[in-house]
Amino acid sequence: MIEPLASTGVPPAGVPPPALLLILGSLLVPLFRGRWRHLYLLLMPVLAGGCLLLMPDGAYWQLKFLDYVLVLGRVDALSRAFGTIFVLITFIGVLYSLNIAGNLESMAALIYAGGALGVTFAGDLFSLYLFWELLALASTVLILARRTAAASAAALRYFCWHFAGGLCLLAGIVLYVRQTGTPAFAHIGLGDPAALLIFIGFCLNAAVFPLHAWLPDAYPRATIGGAVFMSALTTKSAVYILARTFAGAEILIWAGAFMTCFPIFYAVIVNDMRRVLAYSLINQVGFMVCGIGIGSQLAINGVVAHAFCHIIYKALLFMSTGAVLHMTGRIRATDLGGLYKTMPYTALCCIVGAASISAFPLFSGFVSKSMTVTAAAEEHLTLVWLMLMFASAGVFHHAGIKVPFFIFFGHDAGIRAQEPPMNMRLAMGLAAFICVFLGVYPQPLYHLLPYAVAYVPYTPFHVLAMLQLLMFGALAFTVLVLSGHYPPEMRAINLDTDWLVRLPARGGLWLCRKPLNVIWALCARILAMGSAEARALPALSAALEKRIDMRIHGGLTALPGLLYRWGRHLGTERSALAWNLVYILIPFCGMLLLILFWWR
Repeated sequence: MIEPLASTGVPPAGVPPPALLLILGSLLVPLFRGRWRHLYLLLMPVLAGGCLLLMPDGAYWQLKFLDYVLVLGRVDALSRAFGTIFVLITFIGVLYSLNIAGNLESMAALIYAGGALGVTFAGDLFSLYLFWELLALASTVLILARRTAAASAAALRYFCWHFAGGLCLLAGIVLYVRQTGTPAFAHIGLGDPAALLIFIGFCLNAAVFPLHAWLPDAYPRATIGGAVFMSALTTKSAVYILARTFAGAEILIWAGAFMTCFPIFYAVIVNDMRRVLAYSLINQVGFMVCGIGIGSQLAINGVVAHAFCHIIYKALLFMSTGAVLHMTGRIRATDLGGLYKTMPYTALCCIVGAASISAFPLFSGFVSKSMTVTAAAEEHLTLVWLMLMFASAGVFHHAGIKVPFFIFFGHDAGIRAQEPPMNMRLAMGLAAFICVFLGVYPQPLYHLLPYAVAYVPYTPFHVLAMLQLLMFGALAFTVLVLSGHYPPEMRAINLDTDWLVRLPARGGLWLCRKPLNVIWALCARILAMGSAEARALPALSAALEKRIDMRIHGGLTALPGLLYRWGRHLGTERSALAWNLVYILIPFCGMLLLILFWWR
């Protein structure tokens, strides 16, 4: 069924696909204990990174399946950039989770990372779909591993969303392969139903409005370490695929621009700090989606650069809030405050992440986000440019200020928690170092981008314009807080677009339950009647057996008497019986002799 096919590139002997290395390596995690387990978990992403370094550009590990060619290792500038950051964040996430993740969570995290690498290096739509579904399954486990009722319910909703997206993707792939005759994973473009179904499947994983509600619902309910992986892999895998297949699609310009704006209003009023970061994540992915829609070389470079930087600083923010949750058991703004006194290191790391996501000069977000904004200006997309600038100020307002302010400063909640374990601090420190390093010296990042980079981030105009925007955003936050007009932090449920899905879903469940309950009640009644009859059968059988036994026993008992009464009259004729027989026998024999003589 499956046979090897000659590849266009020659990987070094013994180098496995990085995706399969992580996926198969995860199966051995339960065999290790203690420090050996920690070393093994850290070794997995290191080996995957080594495999990636040993793979020059080309197509590797090609298989022939039926009449099609499956490619498990298509390496070029775009896939190499995303593969590099996926391996790097896997190492950071594993390091962060060493002391808090059980075997199930660690295995799911490695499989999750392997699925992301499989998607990144897939060269055909069939293998892409397999790794795509593996992403959904592994990430669902990271939510279930929280082992709470809310996490279980969120995991079910999350799985339903991605199951629906997977069905759209599969239907689109089948139609596309039937139309084109090839499963090659390349630029598709919008223009027919097959492409539209594929597009919807990818947009769901990218959390494009209105298919985004699963993200702020599920990410805050994932495990502390699982949220770090989820913030990095699912949406950025979708960004990579959209850049590969639908670059230049105009609808993505406006979808991405809207994505950058609407989460701001949710993030301002949300109480759960990890949910604030989830809405902020949608905001940042909007910059990438918008850049994909613009489609110019500068825009695509901006997409890749911003995805790289965003994965690091968003993971840093999730690690900071996760450390607070781990040490205090609380994550709501109404329950926190004043933690800088006992958790200064965590507070500093959170501030670095906040400065990076806000695109402060000398931090990583400044050298990446501005590329997409500049690309919109160069294409004379004035309204889009204004929306992106508004979103830049908004993200500073809710993620750059609100998250560190309400957790570590603000009112003193009286909590005196200690710093998290060393492995968590090392992971946060490594991520913070990368944020600052790339902000100060972005050339290593620009070297990874798919096109030659002529962009210069540190110009006087750009630096001053960004500082003005950020300072006015800080001034607005300060005025609102001091005047008492800032939206108060309160425990509440904020309706999102999933409300439009949950209402008809509840109605559908009610319609399903009503006839099913009627049918079940009828079946239960029939079964109850049959059960009653079945319970009565032993008594009926015993009575019938007793009646038959009485008949047979009575008959056998009466038989000797009947025989005696029938043969009793023979006793009176016993003396005459012999002569009666002679009288009958002599005529009979005479007649017989006469007949024989006559016949002769």
